[in-house]
Amino acid sequence: MKIRPKRLQVGDTVGVVALCSPLAMDKLPDQLKVLEELGLKYKLGKTIGLTGKYLSGTDEERANDLHEMIDDPEIKAIFCLRGGYGAARIADKIDYQLLMENPKIFWGFSDVTYFHNAFHEYCNIVTFHGPMLSSVTKKSLSDLSKRMFQQLFRPLEIQYDENISPLHTIVPGSVRGEFVGGNMHRLVSTLGTKYEMDTTNKIILFEEIGEPLQKIDGMLNQLRLARKLEAAAGFAIGSFTELEIGAKLEDVYAIFEEYLKPLNKPTLAGFKIGHCEPNIAVPLGVEAILDATYKTLRILPGVE
Repeated sequence: MKIRPKRLQVGDTVGVVALCSPLAMDKLPDQLKVLEELGLKYKLGKTIGLTGKYLSGTDEERANDLHEMIDDPEIKAIFCLRGGYGAARIADKIDYQLLMENPKIFWGFSDVTYFHNAFHEYCNIVTFHGPMLSSVTKKSLSDLSKRMFQQLFRPLEIQYDENISPLHTIVPGSVRGEFVGGNMHRLVSTLGTKYEMDTTNKIILFEEIGEPLQKIDGMLNQLRLARKLEAAAGFAIGSFTELEIGAKLEDVYAIFEEYLKPLNKPTLAGFKIGHCEPNIAVPLGVEAILDATYKTLRILPGVE
């Protein structure tokens, strides 16, 4: 059983960090409105405003910023400003014992998947796969996306069915297991490292953006050869957006069917989780029940 961080209270202070790619400072005010609307105060990390070709400061600056947020008793949650690239570069510079001793809400997705996976393995804590604050600079978060932040203020069970989005059964059946995963490319990049994802008896979430069908096939094949697919209990397929010209979502599902149907693992696709809007935030590291036959996903609360 993983450690659930304490719930937020209105008036709490949270930290905002840029642990991956940088973001222009002129866009920051719009991003922070989401936190203000939730009644939260915030502290900006030292990585906010740092620039580089594709990293928000040096590896040391980003690791130190994370450590300071974890060690600050006033900070009750840590929100990642944006993804991009850079999480894996500091995975071996993080003090995991510090986070285990000071469990806090950790929120983000995309490149942040690398942190989710590492924190589950080395800190044994629940984390949250949710919209980056930077997403509000492209377009306002939908009301549904905003409502998902409420799971941080009280223990809420996530119940996903076709009232939220159409769902497609790839492999029927029902299964219960720990819900983990995230961005497919980042999960595959853990293979062969000390942060290699553990899929044993778990329900795996996959989402992706901008990858051609050939690359999606290649990633699934690598997971197959690493025996990660056969070890899993089931699969929840989130959003696969910005496909190559001429490719359809049905083509993506056909690739998953080719790899997963022989394993007979319950698999349900079509979840609005990932690079999409709405982007349904979910806790990772908690128990879930996936019913691919009746097209439902129930996830236990992520906070205590």
